[in-house]
Amino acid sequence: MAILNHSDTAGTDLTDRERQVLEAVVRTYVDTAEPAGSRTVSSVFDLGVSAATVRNTMSDLEEKGYLFHPHTSAGRVPTDRAYRFFVDRLMEPHEPSIRERIRLEEEIERSGSFAVEQLVRHATRAMSLISNELGVAVAPRINEANLDRLELIKVSSSKVLLVATIRGGLVRTVYADLPVEIDEQTLLTVTRALNERLAGLSFSEIRGSLPDRLRDSVSSKVGSDLMNVFVQSGSELFDIQALDDTSLHLGPTSVLAGQPEFESGEQLKGLIQLTEKRDLLAQTVGSRRHGGRLRITIGEENDSTALSDFTLVTAEYRVGDLKGVIGVIGPTRMPYEKVVTIVDYTSTLVTRILAP
Repeated sequence: MAILNHSDTAGTDLTDRERQVLEAVVRTYVDTAEPAGSRTVSSVFDLGVSAATVRNTMSDLEEKGYLFHPHTSAGRVPTDRAYRFFVDRLMEPHEPSIRERIRLEEEIERSGSFAVEQLVRHATRAMSLISNELGVAVAPRINEANLDRLELIKVSSSKVLLVATIRGGLVRTVYADLPVEIDEQTLLTVTRALNERLAGLSFSEIRGSLPDRLRDSVSSKVGSDLMNVFVQSGSELFDIQALDDTSLHLGPTSVLAGQPEFESGEQLKGLIQLTEKRDLLAQTVGSRRHGGRLRITIGEENDSTALSDFTLVTAEYRVGDLKGVIGVIGPTRMPYEKVVTIVDYTSTLVTRILAP
């Protein structure tokens, strides 16, 4: 498993003892959600030093920005910098257990379909349930995807549904207004002409050359009027990704709501508000670059302040030549070693199932 490191300098200012104590504090806090005290750390971990030495070392780590001291507790809590050090230098991911793999596969198979959206939606839910974090996924960016076929479905006297099937199994729909009453035969003629001129092209090619490709494609007056709708509005109609609001998939929020970080009403409200910012999440997740590796951003490393209290762990999955993003969002106090293996395994599984 290859992980995209955020920093090559994390922890370079620490002594060996400070690294050992910091790892112990991170693991203690992740397991208990309670600030770690020196007595607890020294009794649980065989560090070979006294509780007093651990306490002094924790104080040094606080001065260096790796721990902070909540006012109501004698213990200390890791900062984003501590989690970054742990992820880059100490984390030891391992393969998901057989039980976890079976459960992931069973949840995904419940989709009963190899349609991309449905399968990814079930994979996102499966990750949520197994990792106890909020599963998140974004459909592949389809600007350079190739159109397989188009279908026009009349839904009223003034509106038609454009159904675009994309190579790889994706389907997108857009409504278009009709200029005049269109009979079924004309609709079939226009549909045939659209497929003859546009099938096999990428959406960026279609938007850039639509008027030339559709010129003189139908002979009847009514058919020409409908075809002009596509000529005049093609840049909007075929900007499928921008018009589609279903590209973001979220798992059940309830798995996060039960975690200690969201016990207070205000914290839970913040979580709910985050899940309602679908455009922000879709943009944030969909624009992440992975370079074929798993990516982890922690707290304030995230571009959006709305995610400053969260960790985002993502990987790419593939649908033919297209790439989507799948992963989880959770509090920075996260069992990183477990989560990264689940995200990595799920992305690989989804890619394998969707392989041509």
